[in-house]
Amino acid sequence: MALRVVFFGTPAFAVPTLERLVHSHHEVVGVISQPDRPRGRGQQISEAPVKALAVSLGLPVLQPERLARDLFESAFTALRADIGVVAAYGKILPDWLLANPRLGLINVHASLLPRYRGASPVHRAVIGGAAETGVTIMRVVKALDAGPMLSRVRIPIGADDTTTTVETELASRGAELLLATLADLEHGRATETPQDETLVTYAPKLTKLEGQVDWRRPAHEVHNLVRGLWPWPHAYGFLGDTRFILHHSRLSPRVADAAAGTILAASTTDGLHVACGDGAIEILDLQLEGKRVMSARDAMSSPLLKAGARFSTP
Repeated sequence: MALRVVFFGTPAFAVPTLERLVHSHHEVVGVISQPDRPRGRGQQISEAPVKALAVSLGLPVLQPERLARDLFESAFTALRADIGVVAAYGKILPDWLLANPRLGLINVHASLLPRYRGASPVHRAVIGGAAETGVTIMRVVKALDAGPMLSRVRIPIGADDTTTTVETELASRGAELLLATLADLEHGRATETPQDETLVTYAPKLTKLEGQVDWRRPAHEVHNLVRGLWPWPHAYGFLGDTRFILHHSRLSPRVADAAAGTILAASTTDGLHVACGDGAIEILDLQLEGKRVMSARDAMSSPLLKAGARFSTP
């Protein structure tokens, strides 16, 4: 039996799930997305990826600023949805809305719950050096990411994977898992497993201040920070008063025989290697604030990047 699905989502992570839903036998009766916001360097008002896709497919789109019952209930009820599917929508859903579709709402969450509940599960997994993560399809309840789990899938995190590479894989696997979970719900074979509250960890929203590298940390932790904060808000370090934004790195084989933050090598031949509290990293791509991103070797023209110079510690 085809279900009437209302979809809640905003960023690129949610796009594969919406695409798979549209091409399934289910009917997407409406898309709820965040209001258009200023985006990019020029801060021009633009559509988020989910809205752009929905418009291109001719789907009805609603973008409420608030989900207050007196403002939104009539419009939502008019969709006559059997079930709601949430994927990185970005707003807390009120009780009245959760009780509206006859089958409730389910969420495509980018972690192996109960780990990494919250706004930044992929970033936090990469920053924390997790060896694996995954997607959990759970029932949406009032408490943050606390609903019972319907299905999960695991994926490994490679030593040099970034938030983007992991999130791209999770988006694809999550879309597949969502369709399989809807089939289980349709045919009455879905089971709901409560989360173990003793294993809960949280993934709070990222801030730019978290990006400053503490070079006294072990090299693998610094590398995890660089790859976990890419493509936003980025790791960074200061040489004097100049901020360098660090885009990509890898662990360096060099012996860190200098104080943490010291540039061990800086040449077009050797690359850019920086001592950490234990070991060293090689910076592959970086950006002088306000300038274009370039490879470390192309950045060697900067007089600041020289062996013996030292990045400050916070």
